[in-house]
Amino acid sequence: MSDLPLIQADHAVPPPAATTKGGRGRRLRLLSRTDRVVITLMVLVPLLLVTGLVWLPAVATVLLSGTNWDGIGPVSEIEWVGAKNYDDVVNIYPPFVPAVQNNLLWLAALFVVATPFGMFLAVLLDKELRGSRFYQTALYLPVVLSLALIGFVWQLIYSRDQGLLNGVFGGDTDWYGDPDVNIWAVLVAAGWRHVGYIMLLYLAGLKGVDPSLREAAAVDGSSETSTFFRVVFPVMRPINIIVLVVTVIESLRAFDLVWVINKGRNGLELISALVTQNVVGEASRIGFGSALATIMLAVSLVFITIYLWTVMREDKR
Repeated sequence: MSDLPLIQADHAVPPPAATTKGGRGRRLRLLSRTDRVVITLMVLVPLLLVTGLVWLPAVATVLLSGTNWDGIGPVSEIEWVGAKNYDDVVNIYPPFVPAVQNNLLWLAALFVVATPFGMFLAVLLDKELRGSRFYQTALYLPVVLSLALIGFVWQLIYSRDQGLLNGVFGGDTDWYGDPDVNIWAVLVAAGWRHVGYIMLLYLAGLKGVDPSLREAAAVDGSSETSTFFRVVFPVMRPINIIVLVVTVIESLRAFDLVWVINKGRNGLELISALVTQNVVGEASRIGFGSALATIMLAVSLVFITIYLWTVMREDKR
């Protein structure tokens, strides 16, 4: 009987504290060689693509904007002209001012008309109406189409001789050819596409709003409209910033639609179309076109910086 405690002591299990305290006793699982190769490729390949397809062309555009290169002569003969291209763009290039005005008009139309209408549709579809899935698909369908294809679709409506619009109202307006009305016709087509995009963004934002916020507002006697603008809309601040940036970028890169119609001339001048005309058009003025592109890049970076600053500030909270 006296040896029993000794036998139990010999077979005693070591205390768990020595291996579990603070997780220090855990063994770190080392990555295999294959895992390290896969992770390296997953980081390196996108980095090289972004650098080669985005950053290097952007830097080259900024550098070329200070030259008079025509894209034909050797690189060794490139002459540095400094800010002359920017001075020429502002002072002696007639299409620039109409292009800026049209881009601002494009931004105003998308921001004041198309964006609120897309938000309104998102609010309606968030109520789970009958057939809401069908409406979501129908409204989002134009988004998956290119602006060039949208131009052809609306040509069936705007055609002077066989278009639906002139056929219904009995007119003979050249909606794409008349410089007094073609910008408005194009904005309707562009807004048709933009509405579906904004609808989807706000619909996703509305699905993420805590239902208890609306319930609390309803208990306080707040109307549905007041609840949306005072409770729901402020909560969707990140979505609002995204919508703002998307709208600005859409107004700047508007190109496909006007290029298909008349290559950005005769009332449809846009900065993006002017860049294309000078870089790949008959003029072949790489330096001058790069100056126009740099102006677009600078405006875009302002809003992108605001977006990134807002997102990073939200993450720190």
